[in-house]
Amino acid sequence: MRMRTRLGVLAIASPLALAGWLWLTMLSPFTYERPDHLAPIAEGPHRVFVYGTLTHAPIRWLVYGRTGEPEPVVLEGFRRTGLDLAPAASARVEGLLLRVDAEELSRLDRYERLGIRYERVRVTLGDDTRAWVYRRLPKDAADATE
Repeated sequence: MRMRTRLGVLAIASPLALAGWLWLTMLSPFTYERPDHLAPIAEGPHRVFVYGTLTHAPIRWLVYGRTGEPEPVVLEGFRRTGLDLAPAASARVEGLLLRVDAEELSRLDRYERLGIRYERVRVTLGDDTRAWVYRRLPKDAADATE
């Protein structure tokens, strides 16, 4: 009986601990402070090209509160290298185009740790759409801010 009780507690506690960790690391204002040198986010709609974890609907829902209606798009002239993109003339990266508002972009910035791990830069996609994309900061720049 004691073993069954312990397993029951573990079955409840594990998902709660995971949910708490996800909230703390992705959504909580307590683990990320936007660096002062970053420009404020402009109001209005924003387009964001994503190619990693944010291509998964449950992650988008956790990060900014909805899955949206992303469109498949291609970024020409880059290749994916782990968690980043590297220029490569004949390569292409498939991803999704998200349409978000300023608050949602702020939540994406928090998730990507803008100014600490990533920078947000403008790119032109294969269909000539301009969009933001998150690129890893050079290792020394990231070390200097942490």
